[in-house]
Amino acid sequence: MNRWWISDLGIQDDHAHLLIQIQPSDSIAEVVRVLKGATSRFIRQEFPELEEFLWGDSFWADGYFAETFGKVDEAMIRRYIEEQRK
Repeated sequence: MNRWWISDLGIQDDHAHLLIQIQPSDSIAEVVRVLKGATSRFIRQEFPELEEFLWGDSFWADGYFAETFGKVDEAMIRRYIEEQRK
C-alpha cells in the first residue's frame, strides 16, 4: 500500500490538477508514473472506443508539474485548483 492521499482534484478538458499527499521517501517521478499508468489502464478498459483517438501508445502526455509546500502553502494550491474549475 502506498499511503498516498488525494485531497483535491480538478479535471479540465486537456489536463488534471491533483493535490496529493505522499510520503517524504516517495519519489515524485515514481508517483506520477504509477498514477499515469494506473489511470491509463483503467480509462482504456472502461472506454475502449478511445483507442482510435490516441496518438501512439501513450494515453497521457509525458510531462507534469509538481510543487511542494514551502514556497506556496496548501490554501494557495487549493485556490488555484478551484479557480481552474471555473
